Amino acid sequence: MSFPDEDIDYRDNPEAYEYTPNERGVFNVEPYKSELLPHWSFKSPEAARESVEGLMEVYREYEEHDDFIGMDMVRKYLRMGFTRAMRYAKYPGGTKYDDDGEEREPQTWADAEKREAAEIFKEAWDDVREDPDYQKAREQLESRNS
Repeated sequence: MSFPDEDIDYRDNPEAYEYTPNERGVFNVEPYKSELLPHWSFKSPEAARESVEGLMEVYREYEEHDDFIGMDMVRKYLRMGFTRAMRYAKYPGGTKYDDDGEEREPQTWADAEKREAAEIFKEAWDDVREDPDYQKAREQLESRNS
């Protein structure tokens, strides 16, 4: 079995979930993807604030129910908001590679609004990673999987 598997309900099968520090699984881990994706937007600072507010509300619900997978998926969506907004902040139109597949030179803040959106996501992403409940639940998952 490889992670993530779109055919697995990770809430019903939490043992199949693998912690990864990156964004792996954000579009595959159900039912979390369906619960979180509607909250996710980085098109403007206002959209980022609304997104973070919605994601953090769901995070608190997952936390209340000791649902580490949900908590971790929120972390991944926050990280993805940061990374995607930063790409647009550095590269006009978010296009990192030219037609030849070569990486373009990043511009110093090609889009100031996307940079602000990225900073909004980064603050929330840091808050989740530093949350003692998140850290404890992550340690428990990692000790079970080792």
